[in-house]
Formats: sequence, structure tokens, C-alpha cells
Amino acid sequence: MAAKAGAVSMSIPERCSRFAQSRDKALDLFARKGFGQVGMRELATYLGLTPGSLYHHYPSKQHLLLDLIEELYEELLTTVRLIEQSPDNGVNTLQVIIRAHLNLYREMPLHFRLAERDSCCLNEEQQLRVSHLREQYERQLLVALGYRTRLTPHRLQAAGHAIASLLSSAPSWLAWRTLDDQERDELMEDLMMGAIDRLLATRNPMTPGLQASVA
Repeated sequence: MAAKAGAVSMSIPERCSRFAQSRDKALDLFARKGFGQVGMRELATYLGLTPGSLYHHYPSKQHLLLDLIEELYEELLTTVRLIEQSPDNGVNTLQVIIRAHLNLYREMPLHFRLAERDSCCLNEEQQLRVSHLREQYERQLLVALGYRTRLTPHRLQAAGHAIASLLSSAPSWLAWRTLDDQERDELMEDLMMGAIDRLLATRNPMTPGLQASVA
């Protein structure tokens, strides 16, 4: 069917750009008000869309929340994998990982807030999906750090979870302090280096066989 006279049709890149802008606005609204306080009608109005148009992209607001949280974990996984695959030039891998997380938090603070605060608002299947992504990220962290522990597998898993939780939440602790970025990063880096170093201090370098099993 031919387009109506005078109608304006957006190109695919334009539609993608507009959709990306809508996702960013939704992220801002969820982070400010709290996911549970935002309804689909309010969300559609805030984005300048009709409810029907919003439902065309997402069957529910939980699907949009899942998309935003998945985006964060994909970035975390990619970041840690790149560090793990980088050549060893005598740098402190833990320090590189901490700095990478601080930089990512600076770029995606609202994603971190949603993941920490609102993951519980997802349905059971979606929470399981997020849990699997987080477990992949935690395992990849242990591989990138190149350490094994003398702990049981369950306690090893708990150690990875603790390190991941610290890396993801600690950057927010000084968010409202009157510090410049360098001062804040130095404090956070010292804190996290000390805590994680202590956890790994009695650990042995990971053997290739164990590294494969953890990955």
C-alpha cells in the first residue's frame, strides 16, 4: 500500500536511534522513581509513545527492565574477557579490573542501580536468566584474576560472588561525597584492592586444568 501523501517515513537508522533514546529515557525514569512505581501507561506517556506502540516493542515493562539489566551484564562480561585475554605486560590484573569497573560505573550508573535494586521485580524466568548471566560474570572474574582457592566449590562460588558484589556496589558508596573523580577512584581502588587481595592472599595460581573447569 502506498504511503499517504505528506506522510513522513523514518529510515531504519532513524527508528533505531529513536528507540535507543526511548530506552535511555525509560532507564532514567525507572532509576529515579523506582521500577515498581512506574506503570506502562505512565512510561509510554513519558517516552512520547502510545501504549500500543510501547507494547509493540515490549510485552511488559519487565521485559524492558530485563533488557537493560542484560545490557549491563553483557558489558561486564565483555570487559572482563578482554582483560583476561590481554597479554601479560607485568601489570596488576586486579588493579586493571578495578579501574575498568570504576570506568564502567561512571558510564552506566543507572544500569548498576537498576540491577542492584530492581532485579527482584522480574518474573521467575527472567530472574533465572539474570542469575545465569551473573554466574558467568563471576566465573570469568575468577579466571581473569588467575587464582584458585583451597575452598570447596561452593565456597569458591561464594568468593566469586563476593568479589563481583564489591566491584559492582562499592563505586556508589562515595557517589554523593564532594570528591573529584581522581580522589574518589583512588579511595575506591585502595579499598577494593585491600579487600580482594586479602581474600586471595593465601591462594595459589590457577592451573590450566582448573582454569578450564572454572570457565
